Amino acid sequence: MRKKHEEPATLGDVLNVVAGRLKRVDIRLIDQVRAIWDNTTDEVLRERCHPLFIKDGVLVVEVPSGAFAQRITQDGPIILTAFESLGDDAPRSIRPVIAS
Repeated sequence: MRKKHEEPATLGDVLNVVAGRLKRVDIRLIDQVRAIWDNTTDEVLRERCHPLFIKDGVLVVEVPSGAFAQRITQDGPIILTAFESLGDDAPRSIRPVIAS
């Protein structure tokens, strides 16, 4: 617990703590991931399904329902091909997660 006379944590310190908790998730990739997603998927998927991050080679995609999860899984090989441009950072699989 912080004592009253201590200075508040700097933004840099806070961000380092947060980054440490995001083990193996490169949040810098998300802009590239979203651009590839928008250029790869059809309008229905673009509007309703959202890539969240890549972790341990898995692209995690938020979907609104089981039907969309099935569609993402079915279209997975085609979608993954588009991400090959990320090189070593490219996902090797897709995991849909239903939005709560």
